[in-house]
Amino acid sequence: MKTALVCDWLTNVGGAEKVLLEIHKMYPDAPIYTSQYDKKGIDWFRDADVRTGKLQKYPVKLRRFLGPLRQRYFSKLDLSEYDLVISVTGAEAKAVNVPNGKHICYCHVPTQYYWGMYDDYVKNPGFGILNPFVRFFFKLFVGPLRKADLKAAQKPDQFVTISEYAKEQIKQYYGRDAIIVHPPVEIGTFSERLKCAWKPFDAHFQPFAYYITTSRQVNWKRIDLAVKACMMAQRYLIVIGEGPEHKKLVKMAEGSKHIKFLKVMNKEKLAEYLADAKGYLFPSLEPFGIAPVEALAAGCPVIAYKQGGARDYIKEGKNGIFFDEQTAKSLAEAILKFETKKFDREKVKKSVDDFDTKRFDEELKAVIKKVSE
Repeated sequence: MKTALVCDWLTNVGGAEKVLLEIHKMYPDAPIYTSQYDKKGIDWFRDADVRTGKLQKYPVKLRRFLGPLRQRYFSKLDLSEYDLVISVTGAEAKAVNVPNGKHICYCHVPTQYYWGMYDDYVKNPGFGILNPFVRFFFKLFVGPLRKADLKAAQKPDQFVTISEYAKEQIKQYYGRDAIIVHPPVEIGTFSERLKCAWKPFDAHFQPFAYYITTSRQVNWKRIDLAVKACMMAQRYLIVIGEGPEHKKLVKMAEGSKHIKFLKVMNKEKLAEYLADAKGYLFPSLEPFGIAPVEALAAGCPVIAYKQGGARDYIKEGKNGIFFDEQTAKSLAEAILKFETKKFDREKVKKSVDDFDTKRFDEELKAVIKKVSE
């Protein structure tokens, strides 16, 4: 079958991009259609035929303003030559038309700023001093945007999604059924002890004496809760990542000996930090969360917010624990509770063996075969 891949944008590294990369490996000759592509922000697709349109001329920093334009861009793409189109999306890419073939939509979650996280977005759009301006116009136009998003969600022949939580959201907001295929995780990279041991920064950040969290630092990831909780509980925390919230987080931890910030690093080095951490903090509400599964693969138990996709892989008391409220206080209390328990780190590793890339490939191919028959 002549195949094409579609995604919302390719401007930075994240879970959606990891999914797309694995599908690209399955279909290396398939072109990738997207709204914006930044080779400096993500260099994983240098061997791919990445195709963009008029939106490529806009600065990447304006991406969050371009939702309506993306809806129009994707709905106007001419994909009539393809037998199979796979869209990987949590926003507008599902709007593509596939008149002569089948469209499988690997949907992470219904567009969050229109639906499930609308209230959080309105409370803090993440534009600093422009928040009042953005909030006003977003409230004004969200009705038509939702209508267009719902219309686009009726186009795919089959929805595939990443967790029970995401499946429920797709049914609630789009009225569509979805097949769950959990995202691919490079289990082997994180489960094997590698020869790139790191040196502690000081006497406090010794192996098994610190907690860790790794994430793109945006407001809805709630890394601020991890920082505040560790300061409250006087526990050591390594924060790995970058993003628009970085300066705010650094200022929040200013003067504290308990918080250490590190830049994004290669997977092998990250595996070492995870393997030597006491526990991984996962305070955000996400439809899945590849990063905590990577931590589990390294043998690092997870403290996760008891909502979202984490419920698909966290087994209370076996490979981690949950905390009930998305507050620093609730997370701090969970950290103290976590320290009263003992975890078999080899069993923690094995708890996510079924999330590897081989399983993903097999399950997605089975869906494609079923839809194409």
